[in-house]
This record gives sequence, C-alpha cells and structure tokens, in this order.
Amino acid sequence: MLSARMPRSAAVVIPCWNGRRWLDGCLESVLAQTRPPDELIVVDNGSADGSAEHVRERFPDVRVVELGRNTGFAGGANAGLRSAAGDAVALVNQDVRLEPDWLERACRALDASPRAASVATKMLDLSDPSLVYDAGDILRRDGACEQRGRFERDDGRFDEPGEIFGACAGAALYRREAVLEAGGFDERFFLYLEDADLALRLRLAGWTCVYEPAVALHAGEGSAGPPERPVHAWVERNTLLLVTRAFPWRWLPLVAWRQAGWAWHALRAGRLGGFLRGALAALPLLPAMWRERRALRGGANVPVEEVVPSHRLRGHTWAERGYTAPGRQVVGMRSVFRDEYPPPGLEWVLQCSPFRMSPRIASRKRSVE
Repeated sequence: MLSARMPRSAAVVIPCWNGRRWLDGCLESVLAQTRPPDELIVVDNGSADGSAEHVRERFPDVRVVELGRNTGFAGGANAGLRSAAGDAVALVNQDVRLEPDWLERACRALDASPRAASVATKMLDLSDPSLVYDAGDILRRDGACEQRGRFERDDGRFDEPGEIFGACAGAALYRREAVLEAGGFDERFFLYLEDADLALRLRLAGWTCVYEPAVALHAGEGSAGPPERPVHAWVERNTLLLVTRAFPWRWLPLVAWRQAGWAWHALRAGRLGGFLRGALAALPLLPAMWRERRALRGGANVPVEEVVPSHRLRGHTWAERGYTAPGRQVVGMRSVFRDEYPPPGLEWVLQCSPFRMSPRIASRKRSVE
C-alpha cells in the first residue's frame, strides 16, 4: 500500500461532454485555487458544441485531451488519470465551481490519511448553496447508494471531517497510483455508479476514503442529459452490474426488496418502461460480472461484510446513531431514486424481517456523462 505524504504534485481533470457553457466558470474557479494545480486537463468526450476549441482559445495553458467520441464519465476520467503525472488527481465535473481553498484542503486531508485513496468533499447546489448535493457516499446491502445530506439544508451537520465509504467523483481527490492499481473506473458502467463501484473495489483492497468539507458548488445539469437511456435506467443497469460482481448470495433478499421497491415507484411515476429497459441493458454484461466476482472477492484484503455494513430498515443510513466504518466514525453516504416504498403487501413482511435496510433513495443527476 502507498505511504501517505503531501502529494508532491496534484492535477485537476475535468471530463467534458457538450459543456462549453459551464467551462469558463469551472476553469476560472480551478485557476483561482490557493493551492494551484500542477496540471489542468480537460478531457473532451466527443463534444459537438465546440468545447475543446473554446478551451484552447480561452485557456491556452490548459491541456486538452480529445477522445473523439463519448466514452462516458468513466472513460473520460480514466483518460485523465492516464494523462496526468500528479501523485494526486482531482476529478471535477464541468458544471462544478470550486471554493478557492478546495484543492488545498483536499490535498491536506489526503496527506493526513495514509490509508486513504480518495477524499470526498462537500458538494452544494450551485443555484441554492444552502442545499446539500452530496457530502459523501454510502453503499448499502440492498444495492442502493446514498448521498449523505441530499436535499438537506447545509446547517452545520456536514462540517466534520471523518471516514466515509466513498466519494462522488463530481468533485473528489484521488491518490492516482491507488486508483490505477485498482484498474481505474470500470468503463462498462459508462456513467452513474462508476464512482461507487471504484470506491467498493478500493475498500476491498484495503484503502479508505475520508471526507473533508471543502465546498464545491454543483449545478447538477451540466449536459443535455445522459445518452441512450434516462438516468433511472442507467442506475438500474449499473446497480445490477455492481451487486452481481461483488455481493454475497445471502444479500439477495435485500437486493430483491430494493428492486421491487424501485419497480413499484417506477410504475407509479410512469417510468416502468425505462426501469425495465435498464434492467434488460444489464443482461449482456452479467455473465462477465459473474466470472469476475471470484477474483474480486477472493483477492479482497477486507471482507465485503465490513466494507458494506448492515443498517436498519427505515430512515437515512447517514442519520443512524452510532453508525461507524471500520476503525473510525463514518460521516455519510449516497442514493439514487426518491422516497419509494415497497409494493403493497410487502411492507408487513419487511417490518418482521431480520434484514436491516434504509429505504430512502434520492435522485442523482450527474453532468458530463
């Protein structure tokens, strides 16, 4: 495992897809950092709005990596990680604006945590900075991923540093070598939950993630929308990929319960077709995920039961009293749909169930991807 030190160099990578209208604000906030980045890279995912040309003209010192096609957030992030030479690499969404001390504080947090491969930061809503977008992520045994504080007021509850499951890659700092050793982002995920999957693999390898409440303002709509399918369909697809590769069989009832809840909520919201298309889109990749699970689980330095602890049935995971991660207090985690409940007739069964879960899932919107 890598030894901790203040990163000798830190790069900022901005994956971009049709983000010209956001890039000026994002890049200007990066250039105004109290700890300037040693490298600033924009990875263009085949934009059709002239984003790459605009950056070259407006910001000549910024390096532009053009991929020529949309490889998703995962592909763009990997290209940036490979192109950068920094010990640490910050991934920043195109529709994010950083507070001036963001990079300095994130680098300091990484330096202070020898076992940390990543730093999650406090993401607030750009249009209303009193609202929390994400203050760190939590993966649950039902397959849902929660965003700590999503839709809550930034009232001081999310100002304490600490250990957390993983970081939202929209504004996070990574130890470059650790991420590359873990295989980087899985580009088959394309977008949505690719950061949760990476966080899980890093945790299984023995790394941790720390939360530092350095502020990044996020618009949450930095692209015209995800390609091929709606957000909830991408989330459904990638949830199935993640749990197939990493979760033990005994968690299947929890995953089935969550899937039933999502399907019921999708039906009520008139989105059942998209939800089912997302599930069907996962099918071609499930055999590969199944084949990979033996190597992932067998090579883990930390058991998955410790990485993904159990939680109570109802309420926010991050609001549970006394909830801790291995070795430290945990300060949060992420989700993906919003306040759905299990189908009629299932609620009483679950209330008597020995399984412990929290049901709230919040809508997640990611730019660039």
